[in-house]
Amino acid sequence: MEWKTMSLRMPQSMAVDLAAVAKADGNPVSEAMREALEQYIVSRRSDQDFKKRLKERLEEDREILERLAE
Repeated sequence: MEWKTMSLRMPQSMAVDLAAVAKADGNPVSEAMREALEQYIVSRRSDQDFKKRLKERLEEDREILERLAE
């Protein structure tokens, strides 16, 4: 698996809460973030409105790319 390092800004209070939750679970903050992001992605993939917007974006991008390729 390839890894990508990212930076994330959040309010100090959220960072403190995140660190406390991760510590209570016995995980590093990075693992807690990965788990939260995975849950977010799974929830978006099951949201029908999101899927509709995603398909609309795909069509818009396809039209732009086809025009640029002419």
